[in-house]
Amino acid sequence: MLATIGFPCSRHERGEVREFLPTLIDFLTQFPLTAVVLEDGYGARMGLSADAYQRPGVPVRFGTREEAFGQQLVVTLRCPPADDLRALKRGAFLLSMLHFPTRPSRVTALEAAGVIGVAMDQIVDDLGRRLVESLEAVATNGIRVGMEQLAHTWPEFARPGRRPLQVVVLGAGAVGGWAVRAAVRYGAEDVRRSLRTVGAHGVAVTALDVEACEDESFVDRLLSHTDLLVDATARVDASRPIISTARLARLPAHAVLVDLAVDPVDRHHAPPLVKALEGIPQGNLDQFVFTREDPAWGAAVPLASRRTVASCYSWPGIQPRACMEVYGKQLEPIVRALITRGADLPVVGGVWAERATGRGLHRRWLEGAR
Repeated sequence: MLATIGFPCSRHERGEVREFLPTLIDFLTQFPLTAVVLEDGYGARMGLSADAYQRPGVPVRFGTREEAFGQQLVVTLRCPPADDLRALKRGAFLLSMLHFPTRPSRVTALEAAGVIGVAMDQIVDDLGRRLVESLEAVATNGIRVGMEQLAHTWPEFARPGRRPLQVVVLGAGAVGGWAVRAAVRYGAEDVRRSLRTVGAHGVAVTALDVEACEDESFVDRLLSHTDLLVDATARVDASRPIISTARLARLPAHAVLVDLAVDPVDRHHAPPLVKALEGIPQGNLDQFVFTREDPAWGAAVPLASRRTVASCYSWPGIQPRACMEVYGKQLEPIVRALITRGADLPVVGGVWAERATGRGLHRRWLEGAR
């Protein structure tokens, strides 16, 4: 049984302020923990005081970053930087969004460090559905920002009687499904009501699977009248783009690209990992909009292939409190499983949450990471 838990502060871009709310500490009151260590300043950027985290019967204290990382179970939403990973003790558990399928180097790094990684994003139920996710917020926030940019780039956006706005969504899984729902509402109901009032002719959405994109002539015809192109794919092979840089030039000049998948670019991986929409910049909570002239595009992408891009590593983080309320509740059965069972998690039988948590362990991905 695990007896100590650490909550380090988020140390990513300035706009990343998400840290777990005191409601997760409330949940911990039922366990015989000996230490709950929060890094000094935890929650402050979300407007929470240190007193908000104190609970009778729970040994909560604030300490250094090293102390927070020195506990048996370390909980942090986004994967910590490499320097912080080295502060984890051998045998410790790291519960975080680790994204093993597209970041295999993390698997080998955790194994080499003797740390047990538990990927929040890989914890799934017996039917394969993610249990720790805010996919509705991913789609809604991303589509809303994309539509806001389209209102700037396309003079027809709010014009009475204009043709239906054309949206293409790549991928029709969980994120793609929410993206379709969000797109037909422009990402915001108030925008939809306003445009309906002036007589704009709504939104038409086309969802494509990856196989359909292999028909290049079909894709070219579709792209030529696409206003909003959305990447919501979950690729098995991240070394191949779905829409090449050259093909992006088929889009109208006013088109906006929305990156919901936010797969990484890794030139050092063999083979190199690339974006589904090849060459587009990747954003974060400090900058999630890139114009055609933005230097983040890089010289390798010609201006003819560039369009305004909305991309954010953490779309739910745009609304941090709402996001952390969702994640905190979803994590309760996972934290329970780790505290009570450690790495002794069943693959079959036992409690459903223990099976689900076991599916997130980094060791399941070792063979593919080598």
